Formats: sequence, C-alpha cells, structure tokens
Amino acid sequence: MTAPQETGSAVPAPPAWSQRPASLARAVTAELVERIVRGVHPPGTPLPTEPALCEAFSVSRTVVREAVKVLQEKGLVRVRQGSGTMVTPPVMWDMLDELVLAATIAADESLTILDDLVVTRRVLESDMANVAARLAEPDTVEQLRVLVDRMDELVADPVTYAESDRAFHDTIMRASGNRIARGVVRAMESQVINTARYMGRTERALCVASNLGHRRVYERIAAHDPAGAAEAMFQHITEAWIVRRSGPADPVRLQR
Repeated sequence: MTAPQETGSAVPAPPAWSQRPASLARAVTAELVERIVRGVHPPGTPLPTEPALCEAFSVSRTVVREAVKVLQEKGLVRVRQGSGTMVTPPVMWDMLDELVLAATIAADESLTILDDLVVTRRVLESDMANVAARLAEPDTVEQLRVLVDRMDELVADPVTYAESDRAFHDTIMRASGNRIARGVVRAMESQVINTARYMGRTERALCVASNLGHRRVYERIAAHDPAGAAEAMFQHITEAWIVRRSGPADPVRLQR
C-alpha cells in the first residue's frame, strides 16, 4: 500500500538527528533544504509555521528562525509580512550553494542537473585552457606532461587515476589565473566527485580513452595554441561525461 504523499504545509515526522547535534540550526536548515528540493514543500506554498517546525524538530524558536533566515539567504524561501514564509520557485535558488546543489543532484533522476553541471564546467574550463595555452610557463607545461604520462601508467587503477585527473585539470585552471572560474568549478565538483552517478563507469578502457583527451589538451597547451586547447578541452569533457553517463535519456543538453 502506497503511503500518502506529503503536500503543502504538512510537517513530516522528525528525523533521527533531532537528538541534539552539534548545530541544531544547521541540521534543521539541511533537512528543510532537502524537503523543499524534493517537493515536500512545493514552490508557492507556505513553509510550516514556526510553532509547527519547533514541534516537528523539537527545537526552540531561535533555532527555527535562524534556519529560516539561512533558507532565505539561499533563495529557497521568501518572508512576507502577513503572508508567512513562502517557498520560492527553483529559478530563485542559489545553485552554487553546497546544500542546494547536493540536494538537487540527489533528487534529480533525469540527470539534467548533472548534464548542466558538465556544460557549465565545459564552458569555464575551455576558456581557462585557452588562456593557459597563452600564459603557461615551461614548468607548468612540464607538470602537465608528467601528469599525462603518469596517468598512462594508472589506467588500471581508477581511484589513483582520478586523483591525477583532477590534478591535471587544476594545473590548467591555476595556469589561467582565473580564480573565480576555478572556484566555481571546484565548488561544483566538490558536490559530485564521490557520487556514483557522476563518476559512472571507471573501467580501464575508459581511463585509456580519457587520457587520450588529456594528451590532446596538453599538446595544444604545449604548442601555445589557445583555440586548439579550448577545443580539445571542450571535446574531452563532453566525451568523458557521455561515456560515464548512465541515464534514462540522451544528453541533449550537451548538444551544441
């Protein structure tokens, strides 16, 4: 028998962590973020009242108010005098926020959000590869060569290979000097780097194919070919995700 779906302002049973974790406000915030993202409290509906939340989580009004304040900062709710606290549409959410992005990825069975993450990463890293090809010093080019050669030796060890893979991309991002773009990419990847749906398949043949892409990027940077480096990075990130991806639909959002 299917359990009735929670809707509107209904308050689910309190979670197991309600026995006083280190930071109650942070824990309440995280739980409410997940519930909003999952649609327990849909956009356009009021968040449960302050007394209801206090009772549901067994916390004080101070804790609830702090949690709601943080939700507001993340763009998930809007507080209006006389109307209560309303859940906002997803277009208003801060998708670079750690909690919001992690909850959205977890709730997205279509992989759309991961496709969008890859598209965003592809745009930023292609541009950084372009700049790195113009600015990279000889020692940076040598670091990239060493990493690519090392990854050829690690194709049968996907865990260690992945560490060198991340070091390769980060070396290029640092060489570009674009701290903002690097920060965005690193923030996004920190939410997905250990998730099975993002990491996907990791067998030896895929590592071999992936490192061919790395080598093309390295060669274009070593040749100081900005356009070639950007194109090589664009193709590498696209192809690496397509072969890892296992979703219910074709990744049409990656098409250009």
